[in-house]
Amino acid sequence: MRAVILAGGKGTRLRPYTTLIPKPLVPLGGKYSILEIIIMQLKRSGFTHITLAVNHLSQLIMAYFGDGSRLGVKLDYSLEDGELSTIGPLTLIKDLPENFLVMNGDILCDLDYRKFFESHVDSRSQISVSSYRRQVKIDFGVLRHDANGRLTEFQEKPSFDFDVSMGIYCINRSVIGGLATGVKYGFDNLMMDGLKNHQGIDIRPFDGYWLDIGRPDDYEFADENFDELSAKLGIDR
Repeated sequence: MRAVILAGGKGTRLRPYTTLIPKPLVPLGGKYSILEIIIMQLKRSGFTHITLAVNHLSQLIMAYFGDGSRLGVKLDYSLEDGELSTIGPLTLIKDLPENFLVMNGDILCDLDYRKFFESHVDSRSQISVSSYRRQVKIDFGVLRHDANGRLTEFQEKPSFDFDVSMGIYCINRSVIGGLATGVKYGFDNLMMDGLKNHQGIDIRPFDGYWLDIGRPDDYEFADENFDELSAKLGIDR
């Protein structure tokens, strides 16, 4: 099984931690980097060939992981010359198998990656998206009114549930084959174009543990609670 990890971002939301090192190499618990944890999880799930799509401070990531032998996987790299967003980097990888897993390099979760991949293959999906239910609280009184401005409903600081993308996908190679090579193209473009072109996109809900290390508060929580998180993630402390 093949996986591609997107590790080319600048990590601007996680500054100052990412001023000198790329976000995927930010350490957790004084022992592992975020990307190291992901690779160990993927290996445990049966993924033997992993490609890192890199750009910002790529030389540090390549020097740290090398060919992957230290972690027991085949590791290679796809280097971007410019910012290609989340899906664009895949067009530079010429040896993609028929189906493969793609994920962001800043995610901590206990998703069963093998099961997710096999469900995608068995259902012959073109695109599978792992989703998570998030609640958003509105800190204002919400007014609803008719065309004449007459109040019809009022809610005091309501909460709404949304299914959001976890940044983990399985994709059929034919989807990438239809895209321009080396052109900026994001997940949002993939979803909008998929809807417009009536492409088969399957949403696979997940209700386990998921944390996107996108902001300093998220990173600090993960670092401070790493002993507990390592058990959830199946990583030796």
